[in-house]
Amino acid sequence: MQLAAVRASAGLAAGARPARRSCTTRCAAAGSGGASQQQPQQQPSPIARRVVLGGALLASAAAGAGLARAEEAADERRGEVFHTDEEWRELLPPGPYNVLRQASTERPFSSPLYGEKRRGTFVCAGCGSPLFASAAKYDSGTGWPSFFEPLPGAVDETFDKSIFFMPRTEVRCAKCKGHLGHVFDDGPAPTGQRYCMNGLAMAFQPAGDA
Repeated sequence: MQLAAVRASAGLAAGARPARRSCTTRCAAAGSGGASQQQPQQQPSPIARRVVLGGALLASAAAGAGLARAEEAADERRGEVFHTDEEWRELLPPGPYNVLRQASTERPFSSPLYGEKRRGTFVCAGCGSPLFASAAKYDSGTGWPSFFEPLPGAVDETFDKSIFFMPRTEVRCAKCKGHLGHVFDDGPAPTGQRYCMNGLAMAFQPAGDA
């Protein structure tokens, strides 16, 4: 009886086990103990630092080269008739501006000049300079107004490598340096040339008009 009383006073019933600490208590204790042991911060290796620095230098060089190319392109298109890009935007409708000043290409068969058969002169839509006589126009079947020769001194020709796998010869207005199109060696006699022009880059003046 005395032994049972001692057990009862100690809070231990016969056959009972001591209470265990909950998982939460144990995990909290373990966590508090591990928190004091911080992992050392990993520093970037010298190779990684060189790669990052090299990438930044390359990006900076590329940006500088791009700006230089843009300035060079602007100088190349500085002709006898010259306007700033903002002025060209104000002077030209969006279509002719995109072709003449941004070297875009119109959709084939989209220009009314493709089917133009009257006698007259095709002039630059940017500066009005005469470019092609109607007598030099022919139907190439390509969808763009085509001519076998320009008027004397009317155009400039320059190497175009905008498509790396297909180098071409670009044709520009000699007076304002606006982009007109390209010339190819598959035209009819007597020149064997095909001046494939964008209709948006030109306007037509019928014979007899001032």
